[in-house]
Amino acid sequence: MFARKDLGHGIGLRSKHYGRFLEERPAVDWVEAISENHLAPGGRPNAVLEKVRRDLPVVLHGVSLAIGSVDPIDARHLKALRELVHRIEPAYVSDHLCWGRHQGRYAHDLLPLPFTEEALELVIDRVRTVQDVLQRQILLENVSSYLQFEESTMTEWEFLRRIAEGADCGILLDVNNIYVSAKNHGFDPLDYLAGVPADRVGQFHLAGHSDKGSYLLDTHDGEVPDPVWELYRAALRRFGRVPALVEWDDHIPPLEEVVAQSALARRIEAEVLP
Repeated sequence: MFARKDLGHGIGLRSKHYGRFLEERPAVDWVEAISENHLAPGGRPNAVLEKVRRDLPVVLHGVSLAIGSVDPIDARHLKALRELVHRIEPAYVSDHLCWGRHQGRYAHDLLPLPFTEEALELVIDRVRTVQDVLQRQILLENVSSYLQFEESTMTEWEFLRRIAEGADCGILLDVNNIYVSAKNHGFDPLDYLAGVPADRVGQFHLAGHSDKGSYLLDTHDGEVPDPVWELYRAALRRFGRVPALVEWDDHIPPLEEVVAQSALARRIEAEVLP
């Protein structure tokens, strides 16, 4: 089983705001740090993270585990992540349900998987390996996608559900990514929410995207748009109180604007779950 933590509402720890985090405690409940920014000990990023960890709960969110790749799991990366986890003692450890490594090369992208029995078996086995090394459950995040595989034999939400149950891990449900993929592929995002097991969802992501006309692009470069807020309301009704994080990774504004988006998420939760 998976145990959800009651963290409240948070924001991502970004280098543009390091100085503010060193000087003060921003008005958020928790902070999510990109794991890869802190794997090497020492340096300013780790000094900031350790200071923040004294003030607030921290979640470690990875971008390069490549859990769906057929290449062997990077042992050095996993060892460094384990050491970081022991050092920081985060509330959660998460990464993406995707692949990105092939024949020893890393694509620096979050590439979607075919939703097949073969891919399902591969990912479940690899999640179990990671959890054994880290000695804790991890959360897997659904990614945005721009293509679909003809080989897929199930929906994305069924694939995600079966991995979470088969590997006994949690789900980081990215509400923006669901909306982006739904628009790109023509499915109903409410069907996605209905197909995800409520007892496996440990965290939400909220972010902005860009409208490219024929498709939506997951960019994290602006405020959370109204349709994503509406889907967040539906997610709250489906899953209840879930820790929610606002991601803003490009064209990053002053800290106050990011905090204001987190405060809006808090107000929406209070409206939906009085």
